[in-house]
Formats: sequence, C-alpha cells, structure tokens
Amino acid sequence: MRNTNRPYRIIISGGGTGGHIYPAVAIANQIKAISPESEILFVGAKGRMEMTRVPEAGYKIVGLWISGLQRRLTIDNLSFPLKVLSSVRASHKIINDFKPDAVVGVGGYASGPLLYAATAKGIPSLIQEQNSYAGITNKLLAKRVGKVCVAYENMDKFFPADKLVLTGNPVRQDILDITEKRREALLHFGLNSEKKTILVIGGSLGARTINQSIAGGLEQLTIAGYQLIWQTGKGYYAEAKELEQNYSDKGVRVFDFIKRMDLAYAAADIVVSRAGALSISELCLAAKPCILVPSPNVAEDHQTKNAMALVQQHAAILVRDAEASQKLIPAALQLAQDEKEQQRLSENIKKMARPNAAADIVNELVKLIK
Repeated sequence: MRNTNRPYRIIISGGGTGGHIYPAVAIANQIKAISPESEILFVGAKGRMEMTRVPEAGYKIVGLWISGLQRRLTIDNLSFPLKVLSSVRASHKIINDFKPDAVVGVGGYASGPLLYAATAKGIPSLIQEQNSYAGITNKLLAKRVGKVCVAYENMDKFFPADKLVLTGNPVRQDILDITEKRREALLHFGLNSEKKTILVIGGSLGARTINQSIAGGLEQLTIAGYQLIWQTGKGYYAEAKELEQNYSDKGVRVFDFIKRMDLAYAAADIVVSRAGALSISELCLAAKPCILVPSPNVAEDHQTKNAMALVQQHAAILVRDAEASQKLIPAALQLAQDEKEQQRLSENIKKMARPNAAADIVNELVKLIK
C-alpha cells in the first residue's frame, strides 16, 4: 500500500492475552507505515497484560476499570454492571478528548465499552476477530460496527455476511522472514548448530498440560539428542527453571516469556504449541512443522476448531490436551526424527499463511474513514 500524507487519529481497543495484543500492535505499526504522522491511542483493561506490553511496543495506552463475567458468583460479578457503566462513561471522555477518525476493536474486555461509546457517536468502527469461533464481545459489537475482519472462512454464522472481510490475523512483521536468522538465533539462545531444536510455546499465559508433559519428558528428549527452547508462562516458570539446571549443558533453555519470537522460530526445527489464533497465524508464516495441543479452557473449545482447520489440510499434528501426558513426548520424538513428514507439514502450513493481513485490515479502516 502506498504512503498517504493524511495523518489519522485512531483508537485501538482490547487485550487480555497476547492473542489480542499482538494483532493490535501489528495494526498500529501498519497505520504508522502508511501514514507516519498518525496518532494512535490504545485502550486496555487496568491490570491486564496490555498495560505493559503496549508501552513496550512504543504506544500510549489508557486503562478502563473492566473485567469479564466469571462463570460462578463472585464479588467481581456483583460489581460487573458498575464496571461497565464506569467504563462506558470513561470511554466517552477518552473519545471526546482524543477525537479519533476511527476505532478498532480486537476483542477482550476493554473493546466492548470503547466501541459501544464510539459507535453511539457515529465514529467509523471495525472489529478484528482472530478465532474460528467468535468471542462474545465481538458478537455483541458486530451489529454496530462498519466492518468485521476475520481469519477463517464461514464466519457468517456469527457475523452479518455483508460486513465480513477475510484478512487473516496480523502478526509481528519480524516473523515474515526468518530463514536468514538461524545462525543469529542459535547464538542468541546459546544452542548447538549440530543438534535439532524443539520450540515449546504454551501461549502468553502458559499451558499447564504442555509444561507438565515436557517436564516429564526432558530426560527422553535430551537423551535422544534434542535441544529445547521452552516458554512456560509465569505460573510454571520457577519449577521449570529448577529443572533447567540439570539440563542446561544439554541445551534446555527455559523462559517465562520470549520477546524475540522471530529468533525462537528461526532456531526451531519443530514446534509444540497451543492452538490460539495468533500462534497458528505465526506458525503458518514461519512455516514450521508443529504439534498442536489445544487448550480445553476456552469458550466453545475454539482452539480445537482452530487446530482442526490445519489438521484437515495435513498442515499440523493434533494431540488432545487430555492425552498429552501420554502422547505428546512420543509424538514430538517421532516428528523430530521424520524429516519427510516435517517437510510435508511445513509446505502445507505455508500455503495457509496470510502475510498481508495487517495491510488488508488497515485498508478496510481507511475505506471506512473516507
């Protein structure tokens, strides 16, 4: 897309997990790429991960007092109506002060009140749905916004068909070309270029089943000669870090969070991952053979649906969460030893990549503004 001289004022709202935050930052970066003078403000939920991750990416963020409804009766649930009213009021003030040309919602708690307030004022609005199963906030907002950008086919069961645009999920640009980064990656993680590397990622918040399965299989993996880059999330980090001491000379590297995911993908020969929408979009672009272990703790089991979209194209291997403790390590060992299968999975997953997602979304946004 060519550069445009017109500076835009855009609010991007949402968050809660990396799966919402990274697409939001990718959209912001694309707006800056076509119009460097543009002003971008993020709106998140106080106390959530976006409040630190967004400033790290170089953008300003303000927080709303908002959280989700719990499935059981809690104090949080009793204060929920108050939080919604307070957040809608705060959103009106943010919009009045910032005067945006348009608003983008990426899902997560904060996007509800902000987009509700923006659409009430007639401000052009767009939502981006990352998953194959739509989130409740986005479903509620769909009737009010101008466009709904999605990453999967057949999303008209959740959204008005005339508003849908199939764009894919925007991801970090540095993942687009990792083929030249392998040497740098191995140096960065202190790994041996003679050994194969398995990358384990449980999503931005970690994944207990994957972590426990890997912990139980470290001996097998290292005896077989494989090295490991293991992102545990915060909850399991201390435990895994203790284990690392026994295996660091064998190439086991443990992190609670990996900032340089481009280098993690570049170093990896195979990947074990949850099946969040963002992880899948990144794996498609990185073209890595992968084993997906969908989280069972998500609405309508949407990670299994995400994973099956790949499995049906022979583009990934599925291990169910309930079976991971028995099946994950054998599946990883089998794939790591089978170069033909790695090649096949890599070629098939690459066909599903949508490298221009951020540009396509911003294109739709500009059309709404005009």
